[in-house]
Amino acid sequence: MKRKSEEISSFLIDTISQWAGVDCICVDRRSQQDELDPHYALVFDIYYRRGLPPIEKRQHLFDNPGAFESAPGGMKDRFFLDEIPIRVEYKHIPGVQDLIERPLRHIRLLKNAGTYPLYRLLNFPLVFSKSDWIDRMRSGLHSFPQDAWQGLFDSFSAKMEHYLSDFGAAAVSDNPFFRLMSRAGFLKYAGASIFMFNHVFEPSHAEYEYQLKRQPILPANFASLWDSIAGERDDLSEFKEFELARLLAREIFELQ
Repeated sequence: MKRKSEEISSFLIDTISQWAGVDCICVDRRSQQDELDPHYALVFDIYYRRGLPPIEKRQHLFDNPGAFESAPGGMKDRFFLDEIPIRVEYKHIPGVQDLIERPLRHIRLLKNAGTYPLYRLLNFPLVFSKSDWIDRMRSGLHSFPQDAWQGLFDSFSAKMEHYLSDFGAAAVSDNPFFRLMSRAGFLKYAGASIFMFNHVFEPSHAEYEYQLKRQPILPANFASLWDSIAGERDDLSEFKEFELARLLAREIFELQ
């Protein structure tokens, strides 16, 4: 991480850690990359037990940064400090803890929202903590129940099958947007199904393909099938890509 980003990161950690309700702070590992990368940002997850400072006070405490905005509900702040983009997400501990300790109770939420928030909690480096709460939650994620993994696999593979049907219809249609969305939806849920089968929470989109290809258990001929569907190949027709997607879907179901 460059010096400017290090200084800003230290300022934000020192500021937020003084708020009475904050228990721990994690930072995205990608925030340690080169700040000249056009996608660079400092990304923080703030886990808190009780009330946060109001939005207007947070803006003041952050030294009145540029382009400050807070999402509806006040659970996400975005702003710039010294031209560095900052993203701060606030996560209420009781809700997070219940999700981890009773995932089957929240399976519908996980099916709809995906498991990336759990990936963040498990993998983002911890930079401040007042207690052992996050260590206990990470231990709980390491023993995530088999019934929850199976339920998520069933849901994501069903969504994969839905998008596969759209993929087939799109292959013979004159609708580029429909083709794009059906292919993207198929790949998203094919990948999610494989992650769930391997008992791995979904990473960010930026890391998705890299981590997916390195899972210990993959469908037969996975890399060639995935690259043929996901890539831009002039030698493959839309219908041929659909045929390959259908083969990949069948091999994902055969993992079971």
